[in-house]
Amino acid sequence: MAQTYSNGLSEVILGKAIKQLQLPREEIVILTKVYFTVAREYETSMSTSRGDPDQNGYVNQHGLSRKHIFDSVKASLARLGVDYIDVLQCHRFDYKTPIDETMQALHDVVKAGYVRYLGMSSCHAYQFHQMQNYAITHNLTPFISMQNHHNLLYREEEREMFPTLKLFGVGAIPWSPLARGLLTRPKEEQTKRGATDWFNNRYLEALGTPEIIKRVEELANKKGLSMAQIAVMWSLSKEGVTAPIVGTTSMKNLEQLIDVANMKLNQEEMKYLEEAYVAQAVLGHL
Repeated sequence: MAQTYSNGLSEVILGKAIKQLQLPREEIVILTKVYFTVAREYETSMSTSRGDPDQNGYVNQHGLSRKHIFDSVKASLARLGVDYIDVLQCHRFDYKTPIDETMQALHDVVKAGYVRYLGMSSCHAYQFHQMQNYAITHNLTPFISMQNHHNLLYREEEREMFPTLKLFGVGAIPWSPLARGLLTRPKEEQTKRGATDWFNNRYLEALGTPEIIKRVEELANKKGLSMAQIAVMWSLSKEGVTAPIVGTTSMKNLEQLIDVANMKLNQEEMKYLEEAYVAQAVLGHL
């Protein structure tokens, strides 16, 4: 989750669910993010909140400055209706704010009791290394997780980021392990999401995509599982991956993915799925 999703409405919905269902707070791990702007109205287009914030009338309401980190965290707590956030993640790397300011502010929201742990998301390995090393050498709160873009159709994170995470003992919680649905169905099968999601075109442009999807389907049929289950099993079989972040539209789909949470593919199956991959440009970072 992120405070910018639906301009804060996602946090409001989660907060209401926790209260109405009387869910024990100690049994819930809440992760949200800070970086992007939250528009004043839910209906405002995401392109507006992610455009030039200053020109759109959102001065100081973006990035990883000390002011925005504190303001964003307090606003998230209010929307969620809770006393603390379990993991606060930096949604992107901020090129305009000094790292020392960002890491000190993140440490201070932890010391203030607003946040329990810190995480990073979607940045280059050298940026993560720089931020993490600053925190460690200055006795500040370090990152404990990296939410990065990683799936069978996009594996560039394995070149630099995964070795860096291993160096620091940080777990990966990949976003889009199902490649926005492309790994859940045969390539020829059309869905509304597939027809309207511009991001899918980036996957489809990669040379290895058709063959990889075909192999996921073949392995799923062989093992009597769904393609989504195979994609998640592959993700969980990668060293350092702790919790792939999936999105579903039904309880049945969610239950299917939970069923394979403790299952992994063997080396032969992993090789079969991976060998068709072709290197591509970085996708998902700023």
